Amino acid sequence: MSQPEPTARIEKHAAGAEYDFREGCAITEWWNHPADDAVSVVRARVAAGAVTRWHRLHGTTERYLLLEGAGRVEVGDQPPASVGPGDTVVIPPGQRQRITNIGNADLVFLAVCTPRFRDDNYEDIDSSGER
Repeated sequence: MSQPEPTARIEKHAAGAEYDFREGCAITEWWNHPADDAVSVVRARVAAGAVTRWHRLHGTTERYLLLEGAGRVEVGDQPPASVGPGDTVVIPPGQRQRITNIGNADLVFLAVCTPRFRDDNYEDIDSSGER
């Protein structure tokens, strides 16, 4: 049996669709749909001086595509690295991660997940003492 042809679509997001995520950043969902398990895309915003919680995603590769601001990213056992507009951070499944806004303005990036982000793949490890 063949798969049905995908239907072209345009998704529009209402102004004010941003929400605070428990990780410590503000999120605007650009694409995360059950009919498309392959990928999800969110716009993440970290306020000046803020740091996200240590966390990891199980079974999902995440990519940060930096758009605005200055940050310091920590992934797995890699040393902290400075990141800014045009940089991409690839985070393999299961790797601990967090990002700090080291600038004076918002740090803004796209988080692209494959397969798509699911809440049950998210693990907060900030309070576990794991470093």
